[in-house]
Amino acid sequence: MSDRSIESTLAAAEPLAVPVTAADGARYEWLAVLPAGRWRHLLYWIPAMGIPARHYLPLAQALAARGIAVVLHEWRGIGSSDRRAGRGSNWGYRQLLQDDLPAGLAAVRRRWPQASCLLGGHSLGGQLGLLYASLHPGDFTSLLLVASGSPYWRCFRRGWLIGVAYVLAPLLARLVGYLPGRRIGFGGNEARGVIADWARSGRTGRYAAAGMAQDFERRLAALSLPLLALRLQEDWLGPPASLDWLLGKLGPGERRVEAIAREDLGGLPADHFGWMKTPAPIAARVADWLAGPDAAFAGRDGAAG
Repeated sequence: MSDRSIESTLAAAEPLAVPVTAADGARYEWLAVLPAGRWRHLLYWIPAMGIPARHYLPLAQALAARGIAVVLHEWRGIGSSDRRAGRGSNWGYRQLLQDDLPAGLAAVRRRWPQASCLLGGHSLGGQLGLLYASLHPGDFTSLLLVASGSPYWRCFRRGWLIGVAYVLAPLLARLVGYLPGRRIGFGGNEARGVIADWARSGRTGRYAAAGMAQDFERRLAALSLPLLALRLQEDWLGPPASLDWLLGKLGPGERRVEAIAREDLGGLPADHFGWMKTPAPIAARVADWLAGPDAAFAGRDGAAG
């Protein structure tokens, strides 16, 4: 597809907003962008911490132009969510994994039951995607990570400073009632339960969720779905060691890791968030992977759209 035809398709790809009610009554809207013609693959996308779903519309439109439908999940407490973190409003990974994601994916299945569903995400969204897939591996054909990796402090340069942050962030969240991310320049205003679960994985290198008895390390080790991981070369928040640590938790399966450089993004920084300004190269990598021989997807037959 030429650049001009892609731009034309992007202009026509208007998002569909669908209301979702989670098991505990929390409400949000996910956004869907569909290809103009018939399609088979659908990517359910989980944003990075504190990033509203709408910020990924350019990525969704770029993927739709290449024949891939995209549904953008909304974080609890962000964007269209009817909840806001505070002293009297708290949640953690358990609510995200047991209430919000199942409700959003159930709404997808009701609308497009024959779609071949990929699960992917950015940063913490990618991590939660793997955790969710480890609980429901039969629901997905493949996995996608962009600028993601384990937050384990030993994976970073000057990791001891990051380790200190993993101690201080939960303390600050408990003191204020939530993590004031917008004020301190990290994420959004995050629930103290989310910060506690995230910081624990950063300190220990292992995944767990308060209130959930599942052994995520064991479940991840059994997860063998095909996976594409795109790493940004200038991403200090997602260095190679961080991604390696995360992928090392997974079971045997098709794995492809590709680096995205500044020249791939037209000279813009290839960092944790810079790629979002020019997502077409990311979309092209995903489309090529889905069309290639490495994508040994045990997908559902038939098309949608």
